[in-house]
Amino acid sequence: MLSLLFLGIYLQMNAQKFPSHRVPTNDELPQFLKKESIRELKKQGEINSSNLAAYFRKKFTERYFYDFRNNESRFGDYDSLYQLASYHRERAMDHMGKYADSTPWKLPFNYLNGKAVNAYALRHLARQHKMLDVSFHFFYEQKDPAYIRYFEGQQKSLNQALLNGQYEKIEDGNGVYEAFRSGYRILNWLQIHALFLGQEEYSDQDQLQTLSTLLQHAAHLYERNDRFHPGNHQTRGMSALAMIAILLRDFEDAELWYKRAMKRLGEHLEREINPDGFQFERSVHYHMSDINNYFYVYRLAQINEIKVDPAWENKLQMLFTTLCKIAYPDKSAPVLQDDTDEPWAESNDIEGAMTLGYLLFQKAEYGYFAGDKVDAKMYWFLNKDLLDLLKNKKQVPPKYASLYFPDTHYYIMREGWNMGDKMMIISAGLDSIKPDHQHGDMLGIQAMANGKVILPNYQVRYSLKDYEVFKNSLVKNVALVDDELLGRKWTSNKGGSGFGKFKDLPKPRTIAWKSNSSFDLFVGSHDGFQRIGVDYERQVIFVKNSFWIVKDNFNSDQPHTYKQVFQGHYTPQKRPELIRSVFADGSGCDILQLNPIDSSRIEGTQGKHRAILSRTGEKNFSFITVIFPFKGYQNRINEELDSPVLNAWQLNNTDWKSKESQAISFSKSSESYFFNMSSIVKEGLEIGFSSTVDLHLDHMENIIMLTLLSSEPTEVLIKHKGKPMRKSINAGETLLFQLE
Repeated sequence: MLSLLFLGIYLQMNAQKFPSHRVPTNDELPQFLKKESIRELKKQGEINSSNLAAYFRKKFTERYFYDFRNNESRFGDYDSLYQLASYHRERAMDHMGKYADSTPWKLPFNYLNGKAVNAYALRHLARQHKMLDVSFHFFYEQKDPAYIRYFEGQQKSLNQALLNGQYEKIEDGNGVYEAFRSGYRILNWLQIHALFLGQEEYSDQDQLQTLSTLLQHAAHLYERNDRFHPGNHQTRGMSALAMIAILLRDFEDAELWYKRAMKRLGEHLEREINPDGFQFERSVHYHMSDINNYFYVYRLAQINEIKVDPAWENKLQMLFTTLCKIAYPDKSAPVLQDDTDEPWAESNDIEGAMTLGYLLFQKAEYGYFAGDKVDAKMYWFLNKDLLDLLKNKKQVPPKYASLYFPDTHYYIMREGWNMGDKMMIISAGLDSIKPDHQHGDMLGIQAMANGKVILPNYQVRYSLKDYEVFKNSLVKNVALVDDELLGRKWTSNKGGSGFGKFKDLPKPRTIAWKSNSSFDLFVGSHDGFQRIGVDYERQVIFVKNSFWIVKDNFNSDQPHTYKQVFQGHYTPQKRPELIRSVFADGSGCDILQLNPIDSSRIEGTQGKHRAILSRTGEKNFSFITVIFPFKGYQNRINEELDSPVLNAWQLNNTDWKSKESQAISFSKSSESYFFNMSSIVKEGLEIGFSSTVDLHLDHMENIIMLTLLSSEPTEVLIKHKGKPMRKSINAGETLLFQLE
């Protein structure tokens, strides 16, 4: 009985008063206010629509991102800086040409032109992105009040649909009040509200109706988010709930909303921003989206002098620092998983995100990537004091060399930060909770050299018919077997908006990661081919300042067709073992096979080409592949030579002798790389292994430094002047032998 009493008290304490199932009238609003707010209002006389609207306009000037009374001058600066009149007009006319102000909110229904609205379009209607363009177009069209009335009409139609139950429910898959879509609508409608405040056509009654609608949205979000749900959808909704709670904290429920929103957001920060600083979905797009989600709340808290947990600032900084760490030398970022801003693009623009990071934290490292102005969409969330910081921007290139993300499992091999420097990223992770945005790129690579993406990956869009193709491994730089792809069991989402995911993806394992002044080494495997009886692993070696070696190892009891897939506009050169891509400035990349292959086939999708290199009929096989960027014709791999010199590295021309006919070596000065060997001999010095291995060897007078590049542990036996030295070594480990 006592526990039931406590439960009742708990529920009462956590019960909100503002209704979630309807939007109260303006006359009803005062009954939901805090007592202190009512007292403050009564000082102005009787509480009515006029003084209530005036009260909230005053609060908005104090609490919002900027003072709406500066709209005219801010809009002039915005127009001068971004010149987006035609962009906003096109989008506004598109929206108004498709939907009536009294649009339905439940499928099926038609556009104004009679064509059917699909699920993808409904989701974007629910977000109200293009309604924001309508509000901008209002200013470009001499403040034609028709645009304000259109906004008010569409808002009222949603409120009526809510009252009648005629809207897409969350359980249908396209919920209009689902956290992500509701959260985005709140964000956009708050911005529209701020833009329209002060306009004669946007009356006191209209303003209060918008606030009442936003409060109902907050009440609905509060009810539906009493527990943690992984993913950016809840994060977007809780960000919006926190914004309403801060901006409209005059209402009794605001404290409940704020506590719940900050609790949920804190959980997302803790669980979904990995300790290494990468957003857990492993996508640059969703990483930057989370930056915005947390920024809106963090910035409003600053403006309103509300203390937030210090972990917020630390995690937010980590998100920006991560973008620095993964950046290409040209200040863009690789395409990772579901990046969706520019379909088929081969890099990500991070300038806007880093500009925001600089304004928040004034770190010169962030300033290196920052632009001279913020992204247009973020301009309206920053006041003049912050924007003026860009006039004297501090900027210093990062000092990050090769590095890795131990939780997210991205591995960066970096030469430096000059425009022409080389950089490669290896994808070797899979989120265990929500891999929905993961592509079929396990152990895939991307690379830049000489300012060009030489091994690209491509952005996608959920609504395009090619989405499933671009999400899978034929458009990645990976290894394949037979006709197997790495992404399996494709399933579309419940609402039918175009988004889909793979239910079956390979599970990766990182075996070794090592970085030193001579080379970087990654060794990993995945189980993607075990269902057809093939074990697979990939080794990637960055010979510093020169080239990469990629070794793909396949082992099976049955013969198969083994493949490497490389993206880019490559063509075979005289023989299948050498393919080449050349850019407009004469720089390029050669990909050279050191073991014989059967074919190099060129295919294409949506203007993007790939080379598929294959060897058929083998049980066990290894591709040993040189990725060789060059600058200028004279620096290419000379296709006329059987054993070309690669940046002063001699191929299969060394003083060390091996018994294995399949052994391959690169040598330069005191250094050598050996592949597929079990022993080597040089001038009375013999080095043997208990298995066939790959290794890096540096022989400096009486010192031998040896690093195992292959995956399996082995025993090393060195004989010098008849004296044996024996040690065991694991993948990536280095042994040092002192010779007498």
